[in-house]
Amino acid sequence: MRKQNKVSNGVKKQAWWQPAILMFFRLSVWIAVPIIIALFVGKWLDKKYQSEPWLFLLSIGLAFIVSLSGLIKNTIAEYKKIEEAERTKINKK
Repeated sequence: MRKQNKVSNGVKKQAWWQPAILMFFRLSVWIAVPIIIALFVGKWLDKKYQSEPWLFLLSIGLAFIVSLSGLIKNTIAEYKKIEEAERTKINKK
């Protein structure tokens, strides 16, 4: 039998593990998607301009920078959420 998430004040409570899983998937997407796109784009550009492996390596490098910036952005947002939650806990006491 599944335990239902309780609704209080119109806000559905999440299980304790759901935010961690959501963050894991968000961060995984920031790593995987730019690299996969760079893989195909880089191979296509190398084939089109006969520049193997330089455009492929350049696209992978750009994908690394995009991934890193996305990870940093998400990490900062998560830290802000944690700090806000701690502030509200302290203010409630």
